[in-house]
Amino acid sequence: MPKVVYYRQNDGHLERRPPDYLGRLAKSCWRKVVPFLESTKRVQRIDTALVEQYCSEYEIYRQAYSDIQENGIQTKMFVSLQDSAGQIIGKDFAGYRKNPAVGTMNDALKQLKSIGSQLGLSPQARQELMQIASHKKEKSMAEQFKDAGLI
Repeated sequence: MPKVVYYRQNDGHLERRPPDYLGRLAKSCWRKVVPFLESTKRVQRIDTALVEQYCSEYEIYRQAYSDIQENGIQTKMFVSLQDSAGQIIGKDFAGYRKNPAVGTMNDALKQLKSIGSQLGLSPQARQELMQIASHKKEKSMAEQFKDAGLI
């Protein structure tokens, strides 16, 4: 039986079905992103890990966003006041503390932007990919002179 090389499986295309180990939101992202990526013909099976990372970061972003919606961007901090016997007799407002989910969400957004750019998932990234592709199709100046019979 011939050995099938990983990147050639599925004719080199990404699997339409998301990997089982991805979370619910990551799987949902996979189902939305993979058909688009396949339609661009710029992504191959070997890029599966990159697509998985993108979808996983999307899930992390959504979970962090849900936490922020539930708990707010910041929370109030209080310092307990105690009497000489150690009993708590009151609380003083000590300022605000940023919800750690804000940092998690920002980190996930940075990763989404970076990975999405590599995959061509933003208007700017698609435009840059189109420019690169059009430059590859253009003939060099020497080739143009040769075709015109000037060389």
